[in-house]
Amino acid sequence: MPTNKRESLIFTFIMCFCMVLWMSIYNVARMYGHLGMDVLVDAWVGFPPAYVFAMLCDWFFASPLAKGFAFKHLVTPGKSSPRAMTLAVSSCMVVPMVIIMSLYGAFEGALHAGTLAVVPMAWLTNIPWNFVMALPWNLLIAGPVARFAFRRAFPMGTVLDEPMTVEVA
Repeated sequence: MPTNKRESLIFTFIMCFCMVLWMSIYNVARMYGHLGMDVLVDAWVGFPPAYVFAMLCDWFFASPLAKGFAFKHLVTPGKSSPRAMTLAVSSCMVVPMVIIMSLYGAFEGALHAGTLAVVPMAWLTNIPWNFVMALPWNLLIAGPVARFAFRRAFPMGTVLDEPMTVEVA
């Protein structure tokens, strides 16, 4: 788990990359009805704006909401194990992100369909489909991979909370 705001931001970049890329592939494959090179290409083309949108939603909305709920109702920092805190926050992150990104996907689909009339039904249909994929993907694949990659790239104590000042003589 990240130990300060900078680590949290870096970890969020990694985790969001893992989640958005996979969920983009999953949703395009659902839309096309198969998994092939065309799905991967279309998912990759749509990835950058979805990633930026997801990062902003994660950092400013979903993360504070999920941490607030998890630390108030599910775990107690200092008393609960680090694994319990990780699982609680990760699980709580899935709910708002699935709701938000399912709406994003519904609007993206509406742009391709040429009508906004499909948005409400597409959104409500996407939420359960995305939830059943996002929760296990987050807990079993993306979370462990992101934590491993993060700690390999940034061992404990290497990302400072405040920048060091260098005095020039």
